[in-house]
Amino acid sequence: MASATPSAPVRVRFCPSPTGNPHVGLVRTALFNWAFARHHGGTLVFRIEDTDAARDSEESYQQLLDAMRWLGLDWDEGPEVGGPHAPYRQSQRMDLYRDVAERLQESGHAYRCYCTAEELEERREEARKAGRPSGYDGKCRTLTAEQRAAYEAEGRSSIVRFRMPDEPITFTDLVRGELTFTPENVTDYGIVRANGAPLYTLVNPVDDALMEITHVLRGEDLLSSTPRQIALYRALAEIGVGGGTVPAFGHLPYVMGEGNKKLSKRDPQASLNLYRERGFLPEGLLNYLSLLGWSLAPDRDVFSMDELVAAFDIAQVNANPARFDLKKAEAINADHIRQLDVKTFIEACGPWLKAPHAPWAPDAFDPDAFEALAPLAQTRLTVLSDITANVDFLFLAEPVEDEASWAKAMKPGADALLASVRTRLAEAEWDAETLKAAVLAAGEEHGLKLGKAQAPVRVAVTGRTVGLPLFESLEVLGRERTLARVDAALAKLTA
Repeated sequence: MASATPSAPVRVRFCPSPTGNPHVGLVRTALFNWAFARHHGGTLVFRIEDTDAARDSEESYQQLLDAMRWLGLDWDEGPEVGGPHAPYRQSQRMDLYRDVAERLQESGHAYRCYCTAEELEERREEARKAGRPSGYDGKCRTLTAEQRAAYEAEGRSSIVRFRMPDEPITFTDLVRGELTFTPENVTDYGIVRANGAPLYTLVNPVDDALMEITHVLRGEDLLSSTPRQIALYRALAEIGVGGGTVPAFGHLPYVMGEGNKKLSKRDPQASLNLYRERGFLPEGLLNYLSLLGWSLAPDRDVFSMDELVAAFDIAQVNANPARFDLKKAEAINADHIRQLDVKTFIEACGPWLKAPHAPWAPDAFDPDAFEALAPLAQTRLTVLSDITANVDFLFLAEPVEDEASWAKAMKPGADALLASVRTRLAEAEWDAETLKAAVLAAGEEHGLKLGKAQAPVRVAVTGRTVGLPLFESLEVLGRERTLARVDAALAKLTA
């Protein structure tokens, strides 16, 4: 699709429900709205859809705010920021929705429906058997005042339905092009529950109209409701609610998980908290999520948020489902870690160098020792939480016990090799190059190349078969502690 520059100031909205932990699909939607607003110098409205008291929670609301702050997706209007259309929590706007619902009924755009759930299902089943569309059949569309009074006298409750127009609705989706929905497939729908509570189908379009939203970028799963909302926007304009503008819509592709299934918020890899806890950088995670349906260039996957904003074009979003690939997300995050300056990297590692992540005593941490090895660690991390296992040998009294690593490295003859290494290390100057030469010489003495010779030394000193460059690690660990660990390994081998 060709790119088009909006003719009016851009106003987009991100309106999640505070139910459960934020998930990556929600973050992708927030990101695309944020990037679109920033690219066009527009306004991002952060609105909370919390009209479902049974499912919404204050804890989830606070998690949403915290997630947006952590991600760096700043908003121009909304909670904690305010704005000309406050309040931005739908639970605080109920009187407004009730008023609009009444005005829609008075103008004939909505009506009371007294059909019971059993009656509706019976008629739907008849329609399905007859091969007809099974949406609402309009039974209460033309009730007289006498008929309504009779139903109410029976004690029937009623919902409010919006009256859909009897002609097709066509609109141009910013991602999918021109779409048309015919009346038989988009029937009258509920906007107010029997208990008087407004439904999502009413409150979001009303808020969009009042907040002068120009573009709605949201998930593909909401596409079927778009013709209903367009009809409602037009009705709101007729009764003087809002500025009379129907937003442009862009429906973002599904994010797919395992087995070609849509990634559900119940899938473990969907939780934003998982990526925070593992130590993804916000920039790394957002970079990857932006690739779920969009790309900066065919041959470039890693870029900054400034580059994303400068290049973002909603018309270039691919309508096909996007597959979530954890390994690719990790690789992109690793690239962002490597791009940090060392000071920023050290600061970013901070949470994983203390309780509850660090297995060492707080007073055992040596910031100078960590700083000495930080540049080497930075080139090896996939996520920041990896730092703990990479440097724990520096701050633990003894190396970790990993029997698998021990069995892999301590082959027959390892004791003789370690004895030779110990002798040479005791006499060596304590710098990485000299230490490397000492282990190389000991290995040659036993017919081993450096790679084979250093494996027992690494496990003796760090407890693991893989880790940071060995000789730089020994240099920072120091002569006394290194020799003590070699001695402990020899004692275990010869016991």
